[in-house]
Amino acid sequence: MTAADTAPPLRIAIVGGGIGGLFCALAIHHHCSIAQVSAQIDVYEQAAQYKEIGAGVGVGVNAARLIHNLGIGGQLNAIAGHRRGVWIRFSRFDNSEDICTVPVNDNETIRQAPCARSDLLDLLLQTVNGRKAATLHTKKAFHHVKDIGHTVRLHFADKSTTEADVLVGCDGIHSKVRNQFIVDKPIFSGQIAYRGVIPIAYLKDWPFETYSVAWLAKHRHLLIFPIARNTQLNVVAFVTKAESEVADVKESWTSICSKQDVLSDFDGFDDPAQQVLKLLPDEPSKWRLNDREPLNKWHYMNGKVILLGDAANAMLPHLGAGAGQAMESGWILGRVLSEYLSGVTQTHTLFSSLEEAAQLYQDVRLPRAQKAQRTSRAAGNTYEMQAEDMLDKSYEECIPMMAERTRERMKWVWEEDLDAAFERVKHGRRSTAF
Repeated sequence: MTAADTAPPLRIAIVGGGIGGLFCALAIHHHCSIAQVSAQIDVYEQAAQYKEIGAGVGVGVNAARLIHNLGIGGQLNAIAGHRRGVWIRFSRFDNSEDICTVPVNDNETIRQAPCARSDLLDLLLQTVNGRKAATLHTKKAFHHVKDIGHTVRLHFADKSTTEADVLVGCDGIHSKVRNQFIVDKPIFSGQIAYRGVIPIAYLKDWPFETYSVAWLAKHRHLLIFPIARNTQLNVVAFVTKAESEVADVKESWTSICSKQDVLSDFDGFDDPAQQVLKLLPDEPSKWRLNDREPLNKWHYMNGKVILLGDAANAMLPHLGAGAGQAMESGWILGRVLSEYLSGVTQTHTLFSSLEEAAQLYQDVRLPRAQKAQRTSRAAGNTYEMQAEDMLDKSYEECIPMMAERTRERMKWVWEEDLDAAFERVKHGRRSTAF
């Protein structure tokens, strides 16, 4: 029996039981199981139960591939909508004429999988429970963490505490883990979003082959895509607003408004768009879209506290890549921690400390996540024709500019080989270390 066989498991506390947190737990469990190393994973969720509020989530090809790697890709495809070969059909707002259509091969087994957030969370939750990948806790609102030497002590709002070797903060855009180390300074993006879900069966005389459509106007754009096995349509309506107009609007799923607000803001849009908007619930959600400066440090307390997902790289929703980026980070963190544990008893290990392992995770993920932040910001400005070189141009002049920029934007999001990126950065560090 080796020292590794008798070593106590690495205790990993994940704060936040949303999509990012549960996927992170599954990824760490997956990689540690393959490496035959021991990790004890606990997930702490502040709510009374594990559930997602909100509407749809875009799971791009890269993120879908990771879910397939976990062995639950078939279940993912079963809960997803189908785009019928179209990522998005970009249309004029006034007559629905095609601006450009971006194709996607969604006949592949591993394909884009737009889902209801609740369906995706339920799939991850069932898999965590079925594999006994983690112990799940509810009603555990994180308060603060204290460094106590080789470990950290988590303090919760109910006055309880627990110790862990690693704390992973997956607690979203308003992360209390992050805020203990960095003051969050949200910057109003200039846009708000109305959101809702409607039944596809209620649409009449639908003129397009796909339900994945975006109507574009100056200062406004309306996006829809199918979720929930093509039974529901996710609806997001974006509007450019002055900050003085949105002082009372929160960055929260729980902020609501009157449907009439949406209809007023989208006056002049063509009949198919109006049909969608009129089917929204009487009180759709109204979300203030805040941007954030890139966070250049993702780990603290000598690597014992690590940030992931929106806690580390919150981004605007215009790429539909936020959840996917969180899953990519969870996958890489699982690889890093399993290799850290595998090297604990080796003389020439890549990591001499947990902090070095956390730094490798950051080195692999931070550049790509920050590129997604920048690209999402640029996409939103382009869709609403608010990019700097579009501001003084007419709608007709902006249309070909928007089409050209959109065709290439998503390619890098879908085609990154995460495991190859991990190996490339890891071997680059090894060559400089020895």
